[in-house]
Amino acid sequence: MAGAAATPPAMMRAVQYDACGGGAAGLKHVEVPVPSAKKNEVLLKLEAATINPVDWKIQKGMLRPLLPRRLPFIPVTDVAGVVAGVGPGVNDFAVGDQVVAMLNSMNGGGLAEYAVAAANLTVKRPPNVSAAEGAGLPIAAGTALQALRSIGAKFAGTGEPLNVLVTAASGGVGLYAVQLAKLANLHVTATCGARNAELVRGLGADEVLDYRTPEGAAMRSPSGRRYDGVVHCTVGVGWPAFEPLMAPRGKVIDITPNFSAMLTSALHAVTLRRKRLVPLLLSPNKADLEFLVGLVGEGKLRTVVDSRFPLGDAAKAWQKSIDGHATGKIVVEMEG
Repeated sequence: MAGAAATPPAMMRAVQYDACGGGAAGLKHVEVPVPSAKKNEVLLKLEAATINPVDWKIQKGMLRPLLPRRLPFIPVTDVAGVVAGVGPGVNDFAVGDQVVAMLNSMNGGGLAEYAVAAANLTVKRPPNVSAAEGAGLPIAAGTALQALRSIGAKFAGTGEPLNVLVTAASGGVGLYAVQLAKLANLHVTATCGARNAELVRGLGADEVLDYRTPEGAAMRSPSGRRYDGVVHCTVGVGWPAFEPLMAPRGKVIDITPNFSAMLTSALHAVTLRRKRLVPLLLSPNKADLEFLVGLVGEGKLRTVVDSRFPLGDAAKAWQKSIDGHATGKIVVEMEG
């Protein structure tokens, strides 16, 4: 790691877009100044970043006027690398530390050779956790973890043996959700395409449904169980499809809620419904990220990598995420 501790250069390679819309063709390779770490920040020499659907949704303009905050914009928040500098007030990190971080979504910065991260959203990475494995965690595994906790999952061996459904279980969030649910001793029913059924079963799912079949589309547990919770990772399936499948106090945790889902959730809240749709927006925090990195280091949680691209081919990675149906995480690696 001696090379990682060298003084950062003045300029770096990065990929950015200067207008909303345009998809992969709207990404541009540029040389820009290396950022500097301010108070309570660390400068990272990035080794890997992972693309999440929210990244291209921001580019598409779906989160305007909130994001992007300014243009041009270097996208992506989920990264892993090596500390290259520390700002004032940072005592927990030193140059050369291997880390995983979630960058501020307002500023982005992940598709670049260097990025600045808040120290309170940066965690040390054990030597046996690769950069790609770590970079997959912040949004996808963090969302899965918070969704399961919303259902009532406990990870200290004290939870009830709940029944959960994970939809789109072979996607970025779904694959983590299946594994984390089994760590919490839950019974897991999962939906995915037939080609990924064995992978999902191998990661712990007790029942796997092919979503293209009538049985899979109906999402009913083959063993007749009612779901205490659903980690809903797909789109195009609304509350009416889930309601008859739920236990009396069952919750559907929708990680990609649309306007209709938000209205349904609000109605359930004001009418004190026992069965409920609950939209989830990730609340990033250091404790969750440390927990997840620790599980990977202990061999209890696995990052499934769909594909890897060098920074020079970031547009191909971007397009693959837009196209959908990736099995696990799409990784961009900074060397080469």
